[in-house]
Amino acid sequence: MTYATTEITSAEILSDNPVHQRLYFPYEMASKIISGKVLELGCGWGRGVEKLIDSCDHFTGLDKNEPLIKALSEKYPQSYFNTVDLPHLTEFQDNTFDYIVTFQVIEHIQDDHKFLEEAKRVLKPGGKILLTTVNKDYSLSRNPWHIREYRTEELKNLMLKYFKDLDAKGVGGNDKVWEYYEQNKASVRKIMRWDILDLQHRLPSWILRIPYEILNRFNRNKLLQQSEGLAAEINWDDHHLSNEPEKCIDYFFVATK
Repeated sequence: MTYATTEITSAEILSDNPVHQRLYFPYEMASKIISGKVLELGCGWGRGVEKLIDSCDHFTGLDKNEPLIKALSEKYPQSYFNTVDLPHLTEFQDNTFDYIVTFQVIEHIQDDHKFLEEAKRVLKPGGKILLTTVNKDYSLSRNPWHIREYRTEELKNLMLKYFKDLDAKGVGGNDKVWEYYEQNKASVRKIMRWDILDLQHRLPSWILRIPYEILNRFNRNKLLQQSEGLAAEINWDDHHLSNEPEKCIDYFFVATK
């Protein structure tokens, strides 16, 4: 499936590759952890669905996007997919799943407390949640699709209200990953120089979404042309889990019910 938006990062658009590879990396890590009955909250177009399906006994994928869910149901008939209005999981009884995977989702949820409360409810005792989200301190501009972003201690404290045995890691990278990040950072700063009124933080998010999409796509295409192949070369295994999540672009947290 191909997507033209930068918020639903494509696996096929070359300028999206550095972001796609960073977002796919957690699925490779999850495949080494999960087993039994697995639920993915916010499976999107299925970036890592196949990897998860191959690593568990039964897979359930939920997302708000009906066309995506329909396509995934047809592609993976052995698994269960359905639309959902997160954070509510009323379809499922207590203590149903061994693992929950939810990558780059919680920042989109208005009631993040209810989101984690419901995740805990449907997990079996001793079950685990694997969660990723962006590190606010490494965001380069306001993302109008995000309700909020978290600093390290904020996310730790939130998750420990509902779970125990929190293993707080981050998604780190090698020199290629950080070189691209620094190029992106410099490019975004040049664009944001024109926002002399700081409109990105003053306007409602819905007004910013179209200009954000246009500028984000422009920036990614420009980086692809200027990076001398770097954007195309980055792969998922250029990333690694770090014990210093506060120094990483994304968090990778695993917690136990």
